[in-house]
Amino acid sequence: MTVVVAYKYAANPQDASVGADGVVDWSRAKASVSEYDPVAIQIGRNLADAEGAELVGVSVGGAQVASSMAKKNAMSKGLDRGVVVADDETVEWNSTKVASALAGLVKKVDGVDIVLTGDSSIDEGAKMMSALLAGFLGWPCFQEVTEVEKTGDGYTVTQAVAGGTRTVSVSGPVVVAVSADAVTPKVPSMKDILAAGKKPVETVAVADVAPADVSLTVTGRSKPAAKARKNELFSGDDAAAQLVAALRSAGAL
Repeated sequence: MTVVVAYKYAANPQDASVGADGVVDWSRAKASVSEYDPVAIQIGRNLADAEGAELVGVSVGGAQVASSMAKKNAMSKGLDRGVVVADDETVEWNSTKVASALAGLVKKVDGVDIVLTGDSSIDEGAKMMSALLAGFLGWPCFQEVTEVEKTGDGYTVTQAVAGGTRTVSVSGPVVVAVSADAVTPKVPSMKDILAAGKKPVETVAVADVAPADVSLTVTGRSKPAAKARKNELFSGDDAAAQLVAALRSAGAL
């Protein structure tokens, strides 16, 4: 048995800026393991420890994913080793193509029957990767998962749903996207960071994961059109009634 966690090495949008033309400038944004992925890694670590299994991280990204800093950042979270595609060509890929490459990496790891992902990536937050990855693997996918337990022939997953939770038993391999608050991830100690530099991270060529031949072309960017304001002022004892009447007139109530 091997537990795999798909993680993303991404820049934090809080450090980015938006130009007057609507283009986002990421030049000053520092990259690190995406904010929600350590939760998935911690769930994976707990599961791997309970079953005496190996915890492997897979990632697809630019050349920086294979840098010493990126490796230490990822491996210090609790992974045993990593398998990554680190090529600047991937920066222009859409989510579907990235998911197909991640599936290719998963297939290179022996004995995998579960892949964990974070709730979403910090930079895009589309919450699509787990489902896309499951589609390329041909496995079922569960999102908003708060707990995962190994069973004889599969897993039991607990999902957060409207009004509470539900527990589902699944046989065979599965892709699981854990909720952002599923567990509190361990903060790496200095010992963890130093040990992370000795953990193996294999770099796989793009051609060896056979990414899907899909493309996305951005045809333009623009800021949302500013809505004209009426600048109406209401005063007097019946100001509240005036406001309600104005909102009804505008169709807001």
